Amino acid sequence: MASTPDRPPPTTAAIAAACALIAGVTGYFIGQASAIGFFGGSRRKQLDSSKRNVDGSDSSSDGEVEQEKEDGQELESFAGSNEECKLVLVARTDLGMTKGKIAAQCSHATLACYKYFLRKAPDSLILRRWERYGQMKVALQVKSEDELETLQAQAQSLGMCAQIIHDAGRTQIASGSATVLGIGPAPKSMVDQVTGHLKLL
Repeated sequence: MASTPDRPPPTTAAIAAACALIAGVTGYFIGQASAIGFFGGSRRKQLDSSKRNVDGSDSSSDGEVEQEKEDGQELESFAGSNEECKLVLVARTDLGMTKGKIAAQCSHATLACYKYFLRKAPDSLILRRWERYGQMKVALQVKSEDELETLQAQAQSLGMCAQIIHDAGRTQIASGSATVLGIGPAPKSMVDQVTGHLKLL
């Protein structure tokens, strides 16, 4: 009887890669099922419940309520126009981040702005228009944290979403460093009032 050659045991790297692939595919399908309400409760109900504290009180502050009123007024003037919406990502160049690091920080800023809209105005005309017409993103640059904070204040004073990302400090830069500011999505004319003078990254 012929013997078959012994197969070498799978390497740790192969096992890890297979587990990561299975976890990724499983996570994707669970996320899709959750988004369509497969696990009970609609997305809107989940969003509404996330605004509540454990004790049942509303977690929004007076400032957040005021911000929502301003957003509503801005939307009224925007509804009658065909203006495009865009998201601007303003990265600091003084930190010496690599291209990959900047890309990761811009991804964080994009997600932070999107989550802001999901919390505050999931049915926003601005968000819907931005999603429908290509999700325009523009990467710009500044040279200091002070410039980031000034731009954030200007954007917020116009009623726009403006989120600064602070790095966890696990790789290239110090923990807590402000790396990227995301502004929008918002009408191009409004964003340009704040960032129109900046250079492309």
